[in-house]
Amino acid sequence: MTDTGDGGALSRLGRVALGLGLALQASEDFRDIEDAIEYAESEGVPMPSVLAPLGSGTMVLAGLGIALWRLPRLATGAAATFLTVVTVTMHDFWNDDPEDRSGDRLAFFGNLAMLGGVLIALREAWR
Repeated sequence: MTDTGDGGALSRLGRVALGLGLALQASEDFRDIEDAIEYAESEGVPMPSVLAPLGSGTMVLAGLGIALWRLPRLATGAAATFLTVVTVTMHDFWNDDPEDRSGDRLAFFGNLAMLGGVLIALREAWR
């Protein structure tokens, strides 16, 4: 993307939207942390009572870091790592019963779209 003289306003707006979307979505886990822990446990996550809140907290902080463009390499790297791991391990719809795939498939494709945005931001952070 070339700079059109506007100081990158569109890029900043995109980072704010992406970062807030990530942070707000992750913060939803804290509204019902027991449900998040239970889901992580059902997906075989080790130490779900520790890792589920830790993962959600990491994404809240990463999202805020992206939105505010503070420590952007760390924020985008953390978000990309989290999304990559969670997308392929917890939303592996191809391993689900064919009649039960829709929820994981939807989550997989949503995470894939978020990962795409994060990877674009990661590239920008390393410029």
